[in-house]
Amino acid sequence: MRYSGWGMRVHAVLAAAVVVLCVGSVAGAAQKVPEKLVYELSWAGVPVGTATQEVADEGDVRTIVSTARSNDWLSVFFPVEDRIVSSYDRHRAPFPGLARHYRLQTREGNRRRDREIVFEQERGVARFTDHKTGEKVNIPIPLDTIDVYGSFYYVRYLPLEVGTSHHLNILDSKRQRLIEVRVLRKEKLKTVLGEVETIVIQPLVYSEGVFEGKGTVHIWLTDDERRIPVRARTRVTVGSVTATLVERTPGK
Repeated sequence: MRYSGWGMRVHAVLAAAVVVLCVGSVAGAAQKVPEKLVYELSWAGVPVGTATQEVADEGDVRTIVSTARSNDWLSVFFPVEDRIVSSYDRHRAPFPGLARHYRLQTREGNRRRDREIVFEQERGVARFTDHKTGEKVNIPIPLDTIDVYGSFYYVRYLPLEVGTSHHLNILDSKRQRLIEVRVLRKEKLKTVLGEVETIVIQPLVYSEGVFEGKGTVHIWLTDDERRIPVRARTRVTVGSVTATLVERTPGK
């Protein structure tokens, strides 16, 4: 069994879920910083852990921290402890900003990963380092390429019309590609925020970390100016993992 951001991914897939660049943000969108989202992770309906997505500003830097942790019973035979930190120049590019740095550190069962990406946007290069194997690669990137987890925040503020798609430049590990985000439908959902109208989107991305799986990710965003990701679901090797919002600490 595996996890990963809504992102989600909520993160992908979130905060998972789920994503994003080079399109103007929605006029009047409520971009709240700081914000913390807490999700319950379940596999085939069984609780297996907790994920968080948190965004905060310090000076010119905006930071997004995504985590996932298995609960006690799962940790006995398959411990999961993931942490992904992304940073951005918040005064450049659409929300959350121009990607500058990405660090993924995960423990999933006996497998551990520690990968880092430094974005040199002006040079059109991303410097990838695998701290476990020592591998180093320079990857050509288009301007405004973003990491998967930051893309989930960006997509919240796109003009999401059912039946349309957006395309964006994503760097996922060592793979730079143009991905599609589909706006599938609207759906009423019972959530921790009450019964809300949501917009369901599908980012066509194969991400690593909390929502790593088969590339089939769906994210439910509230259909209002907040665009809160209240649910994310992704197929994994066996079945699917669902991230359900259980707590939100909004910005000021």
